Amino acid sequence: MKIDLHVHSKNGSDGRWPLEQIFAEAARRGIGLISVTDHDSLKAQDEARRLALHHGIRYLTGVELNVTITHERWTRGKAASLDLLGYGFDIGNKDFTTKLDELRNYRKRRAQMILDNLNEEFHKEGRPLFTVHDMEAIEESVDGSFGRPHIAGYLISKGIVASKQEAFDRYLVKCDVPKMPLAPEEASSLVRSAGGRLVIAHPNDPNGTSLAVLTTSLAEQARMIEEVLLPFIDGIECWHTRHDAKTSSFYREYAREHHLIVTGGSDCHQQPVLMGSVDVPDCVAEQFGL
Repeated sequence: MKIDLHVHSKNGSDGRWPLEQIFAEAARRGIGLISVTDHDSLKAQDEARRLALHHGIRYLTGVELNVTITHERWTRGKAASLDLLGYGFDIGNKDFTTKLDELRNYRKRRAQMILDNLNEEFHKEGRPLFTVHDMEAIEESVDGSFGRPHIAGYLISKGIVASKQEAFDRYLVKCDVPKMPLAPEEASSLVRSAGGRLVIAHPNDPNGTSLAVLTTSLAEQARMIEEVLLPFIDGIECWHTRHDAKTSSFYREYAREHHLIVTGGSDCHQQPVLMGSVDVPDCVAEQFGL
């Protein structure tokens, strides 16, 4: 059975496709179990379950949470970001939905602060400044959680930059505003209280929000997990588009030693369409009784 437990949608966060297109393609590709894991959002979950049922695909509720960690050795006392995945939770849990609402609302305020910082850069360059109308135009492009990729897309549409990479290199790194911090302890409490399980996302992804940003050594990453995260997690995403065979094998053995579940997925944002491209074993579904 093809399994993909890491897919993003336009409905809930920063995927390019709406749910209808995602599930039609998932069915065409023969995916038997899927999870839509939008950033800080459960907006897509009801519709995702309905579409999964319509297409004869098993469904697991999902979300991707960005957490902040601080450690004297690993982060040199500074805040660092990691992504965690929640699975199998009750989407109606009030504490969970309230917190996610707070995170999403802060994303909008953060976006306005980033635009204010952009205007400072534009002023130095002699460019016209963004106005409230630009903010409204960016908001219209947002179907899920408001984030820097939406601002990058707008910069491209205005001809200010040629690509998202240029948008980040020239402006969005310099003009960034910190996200609302969510500690691993709180993320764990929210997901577990809602009946779900929490998993470290793509721990060795060199291009993502991962442990690889802090150290490329798998052994060091493992020690970091033990010192910072182990009490708060239930599993590890072993199979990922940007995990090589050595990484997948290492983390599967680590999970076995620490009695953790294992998951996997493509992290597909439909740029390109990667759904079902990661070889995830059937045992992943069995852990969730699916």
